[in-house]
Amino acid sequence: MLRNPELRTKPLGIQQKNIVVTCNYVARERGISKLSYIKDAEKKCPDIVLVNGEDLTHYREMSYKITNFLLKYTPKVERLGFDENFLDVSDMVRTRLNDPSTKEEVKGHIYGQGQKDDADSCTCGCHARLTVGTQIAADIRSALQEELGISCCAGIAWNKLLSKLVAGTHKPNQQTVLFPEHTFELMLSLEAVRAIPGIGHSTAKRLASLGIQTISQLQEVDQSVLTGEFGNSMAQTMKLLSCGSDQSPVVTTGQAQSISDEDSFRKCQDVEDVKNRIGGLLDNLLKRLEEDGRLPGIIRLTLRKLDKEGQWSKRESRQCRVPSHVFALGNNKTIAWYCVLSNNKTIQMKMK
Repeated sequence: MLRNPELRTKPLGIQQKNIVVTCNYVARERGISKLSYIKDAEKKCPDIVLVNGEDLTHYREMSYKITNFLLKYTPKVERLGFDENFLDVSDMVRTRLNDPSTKEEVKGHIYGQGQKDDADSCTCGCHARLTVGTQIAADIRSALQEELGISCCAGIAWNKLLSKLVAGTHKPNQQTVLFPEHTFELMLSLEAVRAIPGIGHSTAKRLASLGIQTISQLQEVDQSVLTGEFGNSMAQTMKLLSCGSDQSPVVTTGQAQSISDEDSFRKCQDVEDVKNRIGGLLDNLLKRLEEDGRLPGIIRLTLRKLDKEGQWSKRESRQCRVPSHVFALGNNKTIAWYCVLSNNKTIQMKMK
């Protein structure tokens, strides 16, 4: 919408193949949700504007612009996907608290009730620190809007898990702070265990086999039950997360250790078809390698094959070392052939 501002007030969807992978809030108010089929979205909202989002170049560039902008405030910035960042602003908070002119004013929403009573009963200083955190978040969001034209939401809490969760309670373009006494209230409002970041489909399925489907059930179950299924480390982590406890630090994001691209399409008919598909992916990948400035030494190809019933199987990957001069030459046909050779057995199986 930065490149086409008039779309801000129209229902807008980003299309990849036959799916609306995401959409703006105008479209959501009209009943469109993420990952809707195009035909379903157009039935609900005939005037939806669809923009092809298969080329992620512009999204990726803006994502890194935002991260670099945030680094002006604190070196402790951790990227999470294209559109989320964790910031540790503890040092900024301490500096502002030492400034007599700093006001005791919360910016944005407060999750839960009893703002004044809770603040008065706090003796550890966490309310004061989080209050200043809301002021810092408001300043950063305002500057981001002014400099890059990007609006965003923010969640302010004392750990990464809670800041991510509370950020979603007021959207769009708003911010919310969570004080400690309302942690359980927030966690229980999520209900399903899948709402906890880090608990995916596979883990949720295993939890369900133990009779655990809600946050409250995960909180109440004896840890030994989880240990028997997941091992001690994962069991302990899940119990802590279910109670809103997350000890993981904000890890400054460095250069990417790998660069990848992928696409979905109808099954390939022969090896030449595989090479052509790989070549198409490599066109974009080589551009990004040139921008990065580093040359990789290993290339990995991941694909899926059809089983006897015509169903797609799980992903299979193979990798091989590739001389750096091959990438330096930018010859995607040569690189594609390396991919085929490294996956020779898998590709032959797929061709049957």
